[in-house]
Amino acid sequence: MKICRLLPIVLLATLLMSCGREQGYRDNIPDAVIPEGYTLVWNDEFDGDVLNLDKWYIEENGRGGGNNELQFYDSRGVSVGEEPESGRNCLILTARKGYYRGRTASSGRVNTSRSYTFTHGRVEALIRLPNTANGLWPAFWLLGEDINKVGWPRCGEIDIMEMGHVDGINNFKQNTYFNGAAHWGYFDQTGYPNKATMLDAPYSLQDGFHLYTLEWDEKQLRGYLDLNLDPDAEPFFELDIDDYSNDRAAGHYFHHPFFIVLNLAVGGNFTGIWDIDKVTALSLGEQSMYVDYVRVYQRI
Repeated sequence: MKICRLLPIVLLATLLMSCGREQGYRDNIPDAVIPEGYTLVWNDEFDGDVLNLDKWYIEENGRGGGNNELQFYDSRGVSVGEEPESGRNCLILTARKGYYRGRTASSGRVNTSRSYTFTHGRVEALIRLPNTANGLWPAFWLLGEDINKVGWPRCGEIDIMEMGHVDGINNFKQNTYFNGAAHWGYFDQTGYPNKATMLDAPYSLQDGFHLYTLEWDEKQLRGYLDLNLDPDAEPFFELDIDDYSNDRAAGHYFHHPFFIVLNLAVGGNFTGIWDIDKVTALSLGEQSMYVDYVRVYQRI
């Protein structure tokens, strides 16, 4: 287990200083501290050599995720093992170029829809992102468990971290430009309600492990970057979810159980790339997303 006890403030400060931003937050990140006022209720540390299928469902489909993505998802893109540079044992999602089951690429996507859902709390994952370059789209997110009953986006979607957006590509900020987002409600002539916040991080997010955190309560969604290294960081994404004024208001869609999703998409609308030959990230071979742990906390 990588969980540690609450650290004295002085020791925590020392650890934070030892992980200076000039080091790029590579692999000297301290293990996460159980946040004050919370208790750990669910986690996977990925310490074995195979994925725990009692916790995770490996998706198998080539539908393109509703976003014209290029990959086929199945177990070929999912494994558990060491991240080469740090030695941390991780969930590994691997994208590969090449024709596979009718698609031009393959990759991995897992979720907890068949094993674990939760409402409100704090969820975080320590992730080493791949070199997205042009065309890869890694994501850590939540979906409402009632998606098969009410459909998307009425089930609600909370994107804790996505990277690879076309704007980042066009501005040559592929390794720093990322976002948090939420989608909800239903379609009409104006579309559907949603909010996305794009952020150009002050350092590369593809040079090592970084912590992505969502705090979710009765009033708000708040997304944070590297909160373990800067406990006073402001959220990069916020959405008020206490509005019930009409049937499209966010309050109706974010107070029920959600499940966790991790995936590495190839191409698609988010990236603005629909041709595998333009996915430069895979031009020299496969790329992997490494997830050191996923943890869910609830208020004590």
